[in-house]
Amino acid sequence: MITLKEDTILTGIAELRNKASGVMEKIKKYRVILTKRNKPLGVIIDYEEYEHMQEMLEEVEDFVLGTIAGERLKRKGKKTVTLDEAEKKVGLR
Repeated sequence: MITLKEDTILTGIAELRNKASGVMEKIKKYRVILTKRNKPLGVIIDYEEYEHMQEMLEEVEDFVLGTIAGERLKRKGKKTVTLDEAEKKVGLR
């Protein structure tokens, strides 16, 4: 394993196979970049960090969609529909 940054290490897939328990211990403290033939293959992170990242992405998505909705409401002369009306139009209700 090679330390790239204070919170990131690099490990090969062969090392993961041979020392899986050691690598699994590292994910509590580090992000582990998994490589195959010296090319990045994936990242192994702690599940709590993954959940936090997902929550952040959802918040950003909500903010962006809210901003878009607000801009659409400001348009003059444009017809808007409620969520109920849209669901009825596409057959969800």
